[in-house]
Amino acid sequence: MAKNVMGTELEVCSLSPRTGFYRDGCCHTGQQDVGLHLVCIESTADFLEFSKSVGNDLSTPNEMYDFPGLVEGDRWCLCALRWKEALQAGKAPKVNLKATHISILEFVDLEDLQRHALNDDA
Repeated sequence: MAKNVMGTELEVCSLSPRTGFYRDGCCHTGQQDVGLHLVCIESTADFLEFSKSVGNDLSTPNEMYDFPGLVEGDRWCLCALRWKEALQAGKAPKVNLKATHISILEFVDLEDLQRHALNDDA
């Protein structure tokens, strides 16, 4: 059973759009997940614009990867280093702590995640 950053069972991030490296709705990870899709975010227009500006267009659909394209308010399992990059740029989106994989703590501090926690997750 995978754990979240709070030490409890990892919860579903989103089924619509269906997220996660394994497209199971959760921010599970494994050897094949080289991008480490660990952080359950709620996308914002500001973050989507930032991500596109640094070469990761998350708003345009890509059928090859079963990717619908994100809009503001969508929840998505984001790569660990992309969230950290957004944090350093002051563009980090809100995080669902209960659906964020504990392994993210190898890359960022829990306090940073908590400062960006969704209201229903704090």
